[in-house]
Amino acid sequence: MIGGLTLSGLLGAARSAESEQATRDLSHLRPDQRTADEAMHKRMMAALPYERVTVPGKDALAAWERLRASERGWPVVIGGDADLERIADQFTIDDPAVSGVPSNRAGPRSPAQIIAAADALRFPADFRTWSAANGGEDLRAPIGQWPTDIDAGPEAPGLAVAEDITSGKVLDRVHIVMLPARHGWEAPAYLRWGNWNACPPSEYHVAALRDWNRRYGAELIGINGDTMNIRVRTRPQDRADALRLAREMYEYCPDAVEQGAETLSNLAAGLMTTDWWFLWWD
Repeated sequence: MIGGLTLSGLLGAARSAESEQATRDLSHLRPDQRTADEAMHKRMMAALPYERVTVPGKDALAAWERLRASERGWPVVIGGDADLERIADQFTIDDPAVSGVPSNRAGPRSPAQIIAAADALRFPADFRTWSAANGGEDLRAPIGQWPTDIDAGPEAPGLAVAEDITSGKVLDRVHIVMLPARHGWEAPAYLRWGNWNACPPSEYHVAALRDWNRRYGAELIGINGDTMNIRVRTRPQDRADALRLAREMYEYCPDAVEQGAETLSNLAAGLMTTDWWFLWWD
């Protein structure tokens, strides 16, 4: 059965089980090292400047809808406590004020700088250039046969960042950050999200989400340390469009096929049967 973009396997592989409360084992550190680590951790969490709203996981999507309607910015559901820490870590990774280590680098880019870089990109053409320049992936997934047995509805896979990936249990509480953004596609710029392993830099996420918003009404609802939950207003209307989108998604996020749908046709069929997209980078 093909369900939720054939993501049952991908969801299970996406990340190891996390407790709903972030725990940090510092027992291996000397007292002075522990003190320094705790101080840096405190600076890291304080450096994330955005308003946070914490709600029960079961209410996350409804809370997102209310916050979006308030027009106070763009809300993004980022998951539980461990997810919040990972978002903060990514946000501050190039910030010497947090690490305490002097750097000759210019420091983190501003959201405006990242969005300006995205404005100069053409998606997906320029994304292919980035992938090749960075070694990329050996993108040889087969087209495959069009599936005949599809099991996916308008809410699959849904807001997966509000759930424990391995068990599927809804988290007791999740955090929503309010970003001072006009559009959801700008969220990766405000979070400085990406630029690790096969995950592209922030401006490529902005360019991709902006283009998909124009074509499919795609809106970023949830994002944690390695996944995105995107909801669309318009699904691909025919197989040719769906396969074209599946190829773009495969180049942008190879694990959507390599550890998920397995073939482009499976992914394309899923894109025609659900309003939710799940993207994960290893």
